[in-house]
Amino acid sequence: MTDLIIETRDLVKKFGNFTAVNGLSLEVPAGSIYGFVGPNGAGKTTTMRMLTTLTRPTSGQAWVNGHSVTEEPRAVRRAIGYMPDEFGVYDDMRVWEYLDFFAACYDIPEIERKKLIDDLLALVDLSHRRDDMVDKLSRGMKQRLSLARTLAHDPSVLILDEPASGLDPRARVEIRELLVELARMGKTIFFSTHILADVSEICSHIGIVEAGEIIAQGSMEDMRAQIQPHREITVTLRDQEAVEAVKAIVSGVEGVMGIADLEPRAGRQRLRIDYTGDDEGVADLNRRISAAGIAILGFAEETKDLESMFMRVTKGIVT
Repeated sequence: MTDLIIETRDLVKKFGNFTAVNGLSLEVPAGSIYGFVGPNGAGKTTTMRMLTTLTRPTSGQAWVNGHSVTEEPRAVRRAIGYMPDEFGVYDDMRVWEYLDFFAACYDIPEIERKKLIDDLLALVDLSHRRDDMVDKLSRGMKQRLSLARTLAHDPSVLILDEPASGLDPRARVEIRELLVELARMGKTIFFSTHILADVSEICSHIGIVEAGEIIAQGSMEDMRAQIQPHREITVTLRDQEAVEAVKAIVSGVEGVMGIADLEPRAGRQRLRIDYTGDDEGVADLNRRISAAGIAILGFAEETKDLESMFMRVTKGIVT
C-alpha cells in the first residue's frame, strides 16, 4: 500500500449547531499533488486548519507525516509548510526581511539565512525584487513570496489554501508550474481550490468535498475511470452505406460493447463505438475499417474532462 503522508479518519468539526466538517476521511499519498476540490463553504479551509493544528477537531483523528495533529502538534508544525488564503499585513518589510523573519521563527541560524533567502527567492523567481517593499508587489508575486516562506524550514508537506485564488491567468500558470517543480523536489503538496483547471493540469490525486463530506477521492486515473469506464470513439463517414459497412466490420470485434448512430453533422454521417480496449485496440479498429476500403472522414475518441467528473460526482451519479 502506498505510504500516506496525510490521513484523516471520521474527522468532524462543529461550531455550535453548525457542522463544518462531517466525518471526513482523507488519504494523501506521499509525493502526490493532491487537489482538494469543492465549492466555497464546503469545509476546505476548516479541514486545513485542523491539519495544521490551528483548529482542534470536535472528533475523529488526523495524522500528518505520521504525527497526530492533536497529540503531537509541534511535530506536525515542523513537518508542514502552511500557506493560508490571506497573505497578511507586512507593509513595513522588504522582501528579504519578510523571509528572514520567518526563517528566524524556525530557529534557522542567522549565518545560514542569507543563502537560504537567496535560494528561496531564486526558486520563486523574485531575486530581482529582494529589496522591494512587500506591499508594492503584485498579488501574484505576493503568492510566490508566501510560498517561498512556507519552504523556509524545508518541510516535507505543503498545505496550501487556495494558492491561485484571485490571480490573473499568467500568475495562475506560474503558481502551477512552481507547484510541479516543488513536487519534483520531493514535496507532497495538498492544496484546496474551486478552480478545476488548476487540478486537471497538475494533480496526481483529487478529493472532492461537499457540505463537509468527501464524496469521491483517488488518483486522477481512477477518478476518470469512474465516469468513463469505456472509450467512446466517434467515426465520421460519407454516407449511410459506409455506416452500415462499419457496423458489420466492428460488431464482432472483442471489446466492442455497442454501436450507436449519432446525429449527422454538416451532411456527414456519424456513429459512436463503445470500446473497452487499449490504445493498440483503438488503432486496430481504425485499420480494420480502412482495410475494407471505407473512406474515414473522422476518427476521434471522446474524453470526459474534470468538469464533467465534478458535476457527475456532486450530483450523486458516482458513489
